[in-house]
Amino acid sequence: MPPMLLPPKRAIIPVTQGRWNSITLASSHAGPVRTLKASSSLDAEEIEFNGDERDFILSILRAKPSIRDTKSYLASFNPPKSIPTTTPTPATAVSKDDSLSQLQNNPNLAAGVSLINELIDPVHRRTALVKLQGPFTDRQLESVARGMVYLEKLGLVSVVVVENDEWEPGSEMEREEAVEDAMRVVAALEAQGARARPVLDTIVRLGPNPNDERLCEASGNDSSGVWTPEAHSLAEDLTHIRSALQASEIPVLPALALDSFCRSVRISANDVIAALTPTMVEVGTTLDTSSPSAKKTVDMTPLRLMIVNREGGVPSYARSGLPHLLVNLSSEYEHIWDTFLPQWRSSHPTALGNLALARTCLSYMPRTSSAVMVSHRSPSSLIANLITNKPAQSSSLPHALLSGAKKLTRDTPTLFRYGLPIRVIRKAEEIDKKKMTALLEQSFVKTLDYDAFWKRVDNTLDFAIIAGDYKGGAIVTREAIPSLPSNTSETPRTMAYLDKFAVLPSHQGDGTVDFLWVALHDESYGLGTQFARNFIEGSMQGLGRGEDLVWRSRGDNPVNKWYYERSSGHLKMGEKGEWVLFWCDAEDRLKAMENAIRSGNDASESLPEVIRTKKGPVIRGPGFVVAEEQGRLDKWARIVNRIPSSWVKK
Repeated sequence: MPPMLLPPKRAIIPVTQGRWNSITLASSHAGPVRTLKASSSLDAEEIEFNGDERDFILSILRAKPSIRDTKSYLASFNPPKSIPTTTPTPATAVSKDDSLSQLQNNPNLAAGVSLINELIDPVHRRTALVKLQGPFTDRQLESVARGMVYLEKLGLVSVVVVENDEWEPGSEMEREEAVEDAMRVVAALEAQGARARPVLDTIVRLGPNPNDERLCEASGNDSSGVWTPEAHSLAEDLTHIRSALQASEIPVLPALALDSFCRSVRISANDVIAALTPTMVEVGTTLDTSSPSAKKTVDMTPLRLMIVNREGGVPSYARSGLPHLLVNLSSEYEHIWDTFLPQWRSSHPTALGNLALARTCLSYMPRTSSAVMVSHRSPSSLIANLITNKPAQSSSLPHALLSGAKKLTRDTPTLFRYGLPIRVIRKAEEIDKKKMTALLEQSFVKTLDYDAFWKRVDNTLDFAIIAGDYKGGAIVTREAIPSLPSNTSETPRTMAYLDKFAVLPSHQGDGTVDFLWVALHDESYGLGTQFARNFIEGSMQGLGRGEDLVWRSRGDNPVNKWYYERSSGHLKMGEKGEWVLFWCDAEDRLKAMENAIRSGNDASESLPEVIRTKKGPVIRGPGFVVAEEQGRLDKWARIVNRIPSSWVKK
């Protein structure tokens, strides 16, 4: 049977599940898919990372950071206020005087020079814990090492722990094998121009950490239910790591620990990293005092956890085994374990172990930190993650837009955030109105018309989604659809209206927006699909029928670009187009229409219409407007226009 031709906006239906594997989108211009079997001797990323200095700049540009991403990145590497300033040497002063007139005559040049200096030579350096989970070929290790060198140029110094999946437990040569692999990584880093130091002394100890409870309280995180490592470290154990960082060297550690008999034994790299994390957080910032003129600091608090392996990210059942893009560990951890398919235990044998490692480490690390699990074929993803702190693609985008060959592959990285618990509330009296009001007013920077707004919500609430302690939230109401005058016996109908969607400014850019929108999708227009089977507190757990979701936004709202990408369509309202009406079509309804057309059971046509194209025959899918959708936009617009403003008029 030929594939189905769909209008571009109908592409929000998942097109990679089951029978839909052969669907061809008319608007798709993707080129041939390059598979591993069809690859040349060089991986795509190995060709991309060719060692040229221009490659470093291109890797930054490919990340496409927004203004907020850039500011957040630079803020992470701002020097502490207590850092003393140094007087430039006479030679430096003369050099600056010679170029002063040029900079004054060209302000843009001055700003560019300042930004470049901040990017490639930051005064305040941060650390990343890196797990290298081999074995890797020399070419693969070269590509990964080059990625870590680029990170160092951007101010992120790696603390590397080496592991090899082919090591045999209990081998007589286990220590020698661990040291040999660590030295191989050191050689690869130095071949790329970095300074690396092998830390062969054991710096972690077997057994529980006697200060674990104190460290958990100091970090302000609840570690209940978090996997506990079999090793620990103390502040005095980090001497060698601190010394290497102060000397601008990348410390490389074999996965070794000291047992109760003071013997050096090989353990899991997960135990080593989990033992180092709370201690590095405790140690924090260290001033480089190795020389009188030293001015650089290295903050030992890990900014990132990076797991580089051969498996890629954590597979998702909702994406047919392709990786999760963004994981909210506070609300999705148990669900990922429960939905991990048996066949993945052979294709991704360490995925769940690395998931537990990410949760444990992020429970100690600052809330702005993240973890990324990435294949060795995607080392440039490490740079994108550092600069943007976001996944390769937004997890809240329609699934069809994430399923093309150019979007998601088995090597797409998975980003982890400790995140916030998400819950769904269906009774208005269960909403903390004071906290929700504070959230809305801080997010919109307006004053809420408290009495009028909450009176309306009390009468029309369908459900509300809350992130954490009202750090983010969405309110969906049921708006009545007027019956026709000629049909007074018609059952009253309603539509789902997204009244409010807000995230505190302090949590914008940390994944909370995507976490909220995914939950909103699962409870409204995505309900009834396999993608909606997320078992969060108070949710429908994917059971039910989806319905169209409608909302409005001011025409000059900067968030509209984000809405355009996630909506099925939009309509400008008002005399001057001062409002935009957005909607998301119910996904299960669209799927039913397409199945009817494919099977020839559609009421509007006896047989599916086949169109000849350059790529072969395809079936014409549903149009932009089908019979049951006639007039709905006008109806929605009239209903939305009657909804009063929620804000106090100035």
